Amino acid sequence: MTHEPSSTAPSTSTAEVDSREFVKTLNPAPATSARRDAILANPGFGQYFTDHMIQIQWTGNIEQGTGQWQQPTLVPYGPLALDPAAAVLHYGQEIFEGLKAYRHDDGSVWTFRPEKNAARLNRSAERMALPALPEDLFLDSLRTLVEQDRDWVPDGEGQSLYLRPFMIANETFLGVRPSREVLYSVIASPAGNYFGEAKAVDIWLSEHWARAGRGGTGAAKCGGNYAASLIAQMEGDAHGCQQVIFTDPDRDEAIEELGGMNVFFVFDDGSLVTPELTGTILEGVTRDSIIQLAKDRGMTVEERAFTLGEWRDGVASGKLTEVFACGTAAVISPVGRLISAQETIGPEDAEPGEVTMSLRKELLDIQTGRGEDRHGWLTRLA
Repeated sequence: MTHEPSSTAPSTSTAEVDSREFVKTLNPAPATSARRDAILANPGFGQYFTDHMIQIQWTGNIEQGTGQWQQPTLVPYGPLALDPAAAVLHYGQEIFEGLKAYRHDDGSVWTFRPEKNAARLNRSAERMALPALPEDLFLDSLRTLVEQDRDWVPDGEGQSLYLRPFMIANETFLGVRPSREVLYSVIASPAGNYFGEAKAVDIWLSEHWARAGRGGTGAAKCGGNYAASLIAQMEGDAHGCQQVIFTDPDRDEAIEELGGMNVFFVFDDGSLVTPELTGTILEGVTRDSIIQLAKDRGMTVEERAFTLGEWRDGVASGKLTEVFACGTAAVISPVGRLISAQETIGPEDAEPGEVTMSLRKELLDIQTGRGEDRHGWLTRLA
């Protein structure tokens, strides 16, 4: 079925648009079919990009509650023209989203719960003093780009077209205030499996660095959160770990999230635990979907504080049987060991767990059209 998300954008002038009709300027030198086929045979992640992108400019005054989105456009993919004094370069006023488009067996192209991404984009925009984007315009921007570049959507196992909507402050001004010029754009990149095949990955425990703090931007999807995680990720890399995880020292070392993913814990009584949303954790679309799928199975799901001590004790007692991380890029990734300078939690020969892999299969089957979409999560793009 085709799911059309309803618009819940604010009724203020910041959500108004001059015209919803996309003006299209096609790329005069698109990739050849041979070049595109070579890329799709081994796309990696975030390395190659389609022939076009979406651009919509906003002008207004957030402080006064005024503004307007201008003519939506589809243009050839290419560099952005930014003045060296553009606000985003100096104050980091920007946000982004990430979602995937999947080719189904009949050749049609679908995406997964885009209304959740649209709503989260606007929550992030509010936190970063950026204008709201009407949710139907968000969906139209995805559909316009995918319809034009549908030949870039791969059909290999585990492959998809990764969509990256983003919003940046592009006013030429060095004063510290919300930008009065903003660019919304969407680019697309064919993608394979983020971590390769689904095998258990090792996680580094960050003991000196924080991703976000109380009252900060942890719940917003903005670049600064990811930049803050990179130094900890480098630490993890140096110790052979593929990801890093953060804790909250003010809540008895409560587990928060990975550098770019939420985390779940599976117990031997069939229950599932994930850290509660405290304002420092990103509200993941994949996280929300897993909670629903687990409840559909009759599993008990708890969103609560889960401490490092509980992780340690759960592994030692055998009650904690599986750990997995989740996010748009990796979908679901099994976690093997938690490693720090002081200890290692979990066995060296950890294998992906049964619950982890069955939830992963169920979610991927829904996204790719192989399983029943009983919650109406899919939206057709092309």
